[in-house]
Amino acid sequence: MHPLYSLDHDAALSSLAATPDLLLIQDLDGVCMPLARDPLTRTLARRYIEAARGLDGHFQVLTNGEHIGRRGVNGIVERALGDAALARSHGLYLPGLGAGGIQLQDRFGAVSHPGVSEAELAFLAGVPHRARQALRTMLASPPFDIPPDELERLVETTVLDNPASPTLNLNGLHHRYADRPGLYARLQQAAAAFMAEQLRQAEALGLGAAFFVHYAPNLGHEADGRERIKPADAKHAGTTDFQLMLRGAVKEVGVLVALNHYYARRTGSHPLGERFNAREAPHTLDALLDLAERSLDKALMPRLVGVGDTVTSVEDADGTRRRGGSDRGFLTLVQNLGRRFGRDNLVCYVDSSGGEVRRAGIDTARLAQARDAQDPRLWQALSGISDADDPLRLNLVFPLGHGQYVDFFCRLSALRRGG
Repeated sequence: MHPLYSLDHDAALSSLAATPDLLLIQDLDGVCMPLARDPLTRTLARRYIEAARGLDGHFQVLTNGEHIGRRGVNGIVERALGDAALARSHGLYLPGLGAGGIQLQDRFGAVSHPGVSEAELAFLAGVPHRARQALRTMLASPPFDIPPDELERLVETTVLDNPASPTLNLNGLHHRYADRPGLYARLQQAAAAFMAEQLRQAEALGLGAAFFVHYAPNLGHEADGRERIKPADAKHAGTTDFQLMLRGAVKEVGVLVALNHYYARRTGSHPLGERFNAREAPHTLDALLDLAERSLDKALMPRLVGVGDTVTSVEDADGTRRRGGSDRGFLTLVQNLGRRFGRDNLVCYVDSSGGEVRRAGIDTARLAQARDAQDPRLWQALSGISDADDPLRLNLVFPLGHGQYVDFFCRLSALRRGG
């Protein structure tokens, strides 16, 4: 088994290159590209795109972002290549699941939304317009009083018109009010209230069970299943993304969707059914594990590698430990599938604190000094990310961020192709 919180990338590369049955499931923002205040400024390295193509059949993305739309990753791929036709003809789009597992794409850019109705997509299409109106009204009024020229720029960068997961991204506003945390905290609450109103409007249209609100990063879940906002503090932005998501769009379900297609590619049939999708799957980790064990041939189960950057662990003033993060669920499922199926699965964490979004980062000096999981320097190094009692154990970490991970990814692709 791999050690915890290892920095030994070379050993991991050797092991993964020699693994014939491999499936790498990877988040995008903060992992293979830096976090950005304005998603329209995101970039992907061309070598990463080509390396992903080299891992065809062994690589799937799993993101709360989307493939399509003005801010979709497909546009980033096309700009990196300088030619949209090249992406389509050579199958250079990133295959896998967007919008939390609802939006399915192959490497040629064919996109579908399995299990999603036209009425649901139509409701989501109207959310960005309502968000812009609400944001303009609020930011033009006291105590914000943002002048008109700046107002439109901030509205444009805050309202993400994703087709299947419209989002309020507060990164730009957090930077504007970094020295006035009280105002930013009000914006967090206003964003949450706006999303709650969208849920009420959906219910009035008979779509009450269709959606939920995802906070990124978050502090886990309330007793009723709702996600818990991570408040900003003097060092970190807390929750910056408020996403209206389709019910069932949780990343851990996307792991089983990816596995269903992996098995179909190998055997010609889908063990969970050709139409299996996130809307009809169970949503607890135990139920997903049980479904996998009942349905997936153990002999054909690949070795899984899960890669993410959004994992949190914060202690409240009363000593209560809150663990969350939008990648925690799917990484935990990757870990537990390894235990259930007897595979040496690998859970990887990329430190994205060096981007334009303030969040907890790895203290590399303390991490290098730590001898084992009992060494307090380890947990000091991972403060805000993990803790000594965390059931999710990160096997391999990339403290230098997305660039370090992209180097690893490209080397892995080359090694598996004999390079």
